[in-house]
Amino acid sequence: MSKRPLRVIFAGTPDFAAIHLKGLINSKHQLLAVYTQPDRPAGRGRKLQASPVKQLAEQAGLPVYQPASLKDEGVQLRLAALDADIMVVVAYGLILPQAVLDIPRFGCLNVHASLLPRWRGAAPIQRAIEAGDTTTGITIMQMDAGLDTGAMLATVSCPISPRTSAADLLENLALLGPPLLQQVLADIEHYQGKSRAQDDKQATYAHKILKAEALIDWSSSAMALERKVRAFNPFPVCYSKLRGKRVRVWQASALSSDATLEAPGTILRAYEESIVVSCGEGELALETLQLEGATKLAARQIFNAHQAQFAAGVRFDLPIESAS
Repeated sequence: MSKRPLRVIFAGTPDFAAIHLKGLINSKHQLLAVYTQPDRPAGRGRKLQASPVKQLAEQAGLPVYQPASLKDEGVQLRLAALDADIMVVVAYGLILPQAVLDIPRFGCLNVHASLLPRWRGAAPIQRAIEAGDTTTGITIMQMDAGLDTGAMLATVSCPISPRTSAADLLENLALLGPPLLQQVLADIEHYQGKSRAQDDKQATYAHKILKAEALIDWSSSAMALERKVRAFNPFPVCYSKLRGKRVRVWQASALSSDATLEAPGTILRAYEESIVVSCGEGELALETLQLEGATKLAARQIFNAHQAQFAAGVRFDLPIESAS
C-alpha cells in the first residue's frame, strides 16, 4: 500500500486540529500551506493570540494563511495556486464554499469527532456526553457543500464511560484521529471509491455550546446535571450562584434517592468526599468545586473551610440570571 506522497493543504484552529497537523508534519506527505482562523483576543489583557495550529505551523516553518473568509475570489486563487492534491480540514471554523471544495485533485477531507450522521455540527463531543451516549468516534468525511453531510470514507469508535468528561473524550479522540487520517491518505483513491453516503434520517445536530447553558437548573434530574457537568468540563464549566457568589462545578455524580421534600438546589448534607444537593429528580453529589476568585478544590476541602456557607438547608440561588 505504498502510494505516492500527497501535496496537502491543512486547515484547522484548536489543539485538536494541531495534533492532526503534527501527524502530517511527521508523515511522508508534503504540506504546502496551513490555513487557520485569524488571531483572536484572549486572556485578561485581551492580547491577540495565535491559534495552536498557527503556533505549530510556524515552528515547522510552514506558510500560514489566515483569511477571514474563503469566499473571496482572491483567497480562492491563492489557494488554487498551491496546486494541492487534497485539503485536510480539522475543526477549522470557516465554511468552505463549493469553489474551494473543487480545487484540490481529491477534494477536501474533514476529520469529524463523532460517528456520523450522529452529531453533525459544532460541538459533537460535548453533545454526545450530554445526551448520555456510550459510544462516539472519529469519521473521515469527503466534504460537500452541506454541514457535515458528505460521504464517509472511514470511521473508528471510542467508548464514553460514565465518568468521561469532554476533556477526557477530546484526548481519547485525538489519539484515534491522526492514525485514521494517515490510513486514508495512504490510499485515498481506494477509500474514496468505497465511501458510504450518510443516512440523513439518522442525523442529529450538535449545536454550539453557549455560556448561558452552563448555569445549573436544579429542577433538572441529577443524571441530566451529571452529564452536563461532564460535557461542559473544561469549557464553559457548569456553575450556580450561592448567596450571590458563583460556584463552578467541575465534577459531580448523580445519586439515586427517595423523593425529598427539600426544594431543588437545597444542600442536603456533606457526604464522604462530596456535598449533596437536591435536584428535580435525585440528588447531585458535588465532588470538585471552584469558588469565585479561587482555584478548584475537592468539595470536602471547600466544605471544611466554609461549613456555614455549605450547611444543610442552604439553597443555591434560583437560576434567573443568564451567564456572563
